Amino acid sequence: MIPLTLKEIGALVGGRIDGCPDPAGVVVDGAVSTDSRECGPGSLYVARVGEFADGHDYAPAAVAAGAVAVLGSRPIGGVPTVVVDDVQTAFGRLARGVVDRLPGLRVVGITGSSGKTSTKDLLASVLSTAGETVAPVNSLNGEIGVPLTVCRVTPTTRFLVAEMGARGIGHIDYLTQIAPPDVAIVLNVGSAHVGEFGSRANIAIAKSELPRAVPAQGLSILNADDPLVAAMAQGLASRVQLVGRAPEAEVRAEDVVVDELGRAAYDLVTPQGRERVTLRLIGAHHVGNSLAVAAAALEMGLPLRDVAAALSAATPASRWRMETTERPDGVVVINDAYNANPDSMRAALDALAAIATRGERWAVLGEMLELGPDSDREHEAIGSYAAGLGVDHVVSVGDGARVYGVPEWTPDVDAAYDYLAARLRPGDVVLLKSSRDSGLRWLGDRLAGTGKWSVPDDSPHTRPERTVER
Repeated sequence: MIPLTLKEIGALVGGRIDGCPDPAGVVVDGAVSTDSRECGPGSLYVARVGEFADGHDYAPAAVAAGAVAVLGSRPIGGVPTVVVDDVQTAFGRLARGVVDRLPGLRVVGITGSSGKTSTKDLLASVLSTAGETVAPVNSLNGEIGVPLTVCRVTPTTRFLVAEMGARGIGHIDYLTQIAPPDVAIVLNVGSAHVGEFGSRANIAIAKSELPRAVPAQGLSILNADDPLVAAMAQGLASRVQLVGRAPEAEVRAEDVVVDELGRAAYDLVTPQGRERVTLRLIGAHHVGNSLAVAAAALEMGLPLRDVAAALSAATPASRWRMETTERPDGVVVINDAYNANPDSMRAALDALAAIATRGERWAVLGEMLELGPDSDREHEAIGSYAAGLGVDHVVSVGDGARVYGVPEWTPDVDAAYDYLAARLRPGDVVLLKSSRDSGLRWLGDRLAGTGKWSVPDDSPHTRPERTVER
């Protein structure tokens, strides 16, 4: 974080200083963390109260690890603390204060029903070729995750990428007040979490809060291939640039081809010219994501040739997003089980179908959560879609996944592991796809041999936020 005294932090968040006789002499210049185990010299520990644990109880451990102060809702004996009424609100104010102290910082906000994390990873990879770039770790995209990302900037940071999710109308608007965007990217409006929003129309309203926050001198990048996103152009204060495969898109893909590993290549056509891009990411759906990244990078001043080269060099960065492992026995495991909705399910299945293989293709599907009253119908449609693609085996996992209506079903991830371990053969490709809380990402790790078969500590005092893809 940029160096701030405890006195300055207190003024930014409207808090009072407790346990520190000289707040002007205490400087926070290290990490800002909600996890006491991640604190180090010069850090600030944000003490949150969770459903099952109170972060204030871990303040002594944070200080022992090097934290110089705590942001909390009550005094902590012997520990310098900025005491506030609401820690979450205060944390957002602190992050906004950090942004305001860096007038040269360029902020890109990204939202969409699916693809946000892959797109922010891709954008961070491209922008980092031109200057110091800060982007979210994994999928930190909410009321705590965005401040955590913002507070990682330094005085020399040039670009800040902010992933912005929502569980309802007004949430993204709040996030844009923490990290005001110079550029907004809206990827899509799908049916993810329609059970929470009530309708896709409401999802579109929520996502449109991001481009509506962009000032006149900024740019809103909208997906021309999604009518609900393209319609957001009406009434915006900012400039608008459409991206996609549609002929009206100013930044578009032409001559798209997909290789035997499911990776797309295309001509990137822009107002600045035309360059060939060869993606290293599996799945043709990354074409649309990369077009949005290209538009943002060009707006930030990167030359077209450099943008195309950086897109072609980028590799996956976040876990459980088309994470591909080839086992010593020749089985290929594609772990894409962090997020699932009907749109991302189809994209992942399309990618599986496009991969050339010496063996058989397996789709291992867990439940898609928060789809509302249409959930059963959506699951049945995905089961039929997979069958129509000619996938050799479609295996559903868990009681909630029975509604896919496929013949191969296992009751839980342990049973699924046993079932697959006995049947997978060299040359097979197995895709795992589910919503995060269905647990298939851990099954994917076990099949790939990339992780221990155990669920990591997600206790409420350490969780930065409700970590679902939103």
